[in-house]
Amino acid sequence: MSHLNVNLIKCLSDNYSYIISNPNSKKAMIIDPAEANPLVDAITKLNLNLEYILITHHHQDHVDGNLELKNKFNCKIVGFADDSDRIPGIDIMIKDKEIFNFEDEEIQLNFSPGHTSGHVFFYFKKNKLAFVGDVVFALGCGRIFEGTAKDMYQSVMKVKSLPDDVKIFCGHEYTESNLKFCLAYDQNNNYLTKRAVEIKSLRSKDLPTVPTTILNEKQTNIFFRCDDKAISQKLGLEGHSEEKVFKKLRELKDNF
Repeated sequence: MSHLNVNLIKCLSDNYSYIISNPNSKKAMIIDPAEANPLVDAITKLNLNLEYILITHHHQDHVDGNLELKNKFNCKIVGFADDSDRIPGIDIMIKDKEIFNFEDEEIQLNFSPGHTSGHVFFYFKKNKLAFVGDVVFALGCGRIFEGTAKDMYQSVMKVKSLPDDVKIFCGHEYTESNLKFCLAYDQNNNYLTKRAVEIKSLRSKDLPTVPTTILNEKQTNIFFRCDDKAISQKLGLEGHSEEKVFKKLRELKDNF
């Protein structure tokens, strides 16, 4: 198996784009180019050969670098077949659960609607990486723009069902505000209070809180914890479905 490197590139005000590369062959791909310039600089500095751009969803702050990077590096843009009309410059259209091969890695596209109707996340099976766009954040989940709470719940559960040691790379640095929300409704969670210290330390040095892991999110992300009795009690929803708890949490977060 080829070990892949991940470089986190800060873009815009709080976006993260990612460069994934094979250190031996120098072949690379980008996930969600929010803007071209920082990525052009990084690809050049790292002396990489950019082959692909993978897109999780059509929002401007995830695709704005597509055409400039494609023109400069002659790379191919890969995205979800069912949302291809909204992805600028798309070349390769893949379907739900389809595998895309890159440098001996099997990358699975997973349909995960809610934030947008055509949102997907990419799971790198051998390297145990998940690039989740705006479905899941460290300690949070995305806003529902084009789907229902049920869609979003099912998409978040798809991410949660990955192996515990999978690293999660999300599209934004929202962790501090997500932390405040989690602490408001899950304040007796010891894992969360411990993580709060780590997050505050990282952010005080302007360091990213990403990546996180599936296990870390299971222990601390309230949207992964809809099955926890203390949380459903806190919301007055004891005995209700996890999906209903999730819907209530998302509504509360929207107005937090």
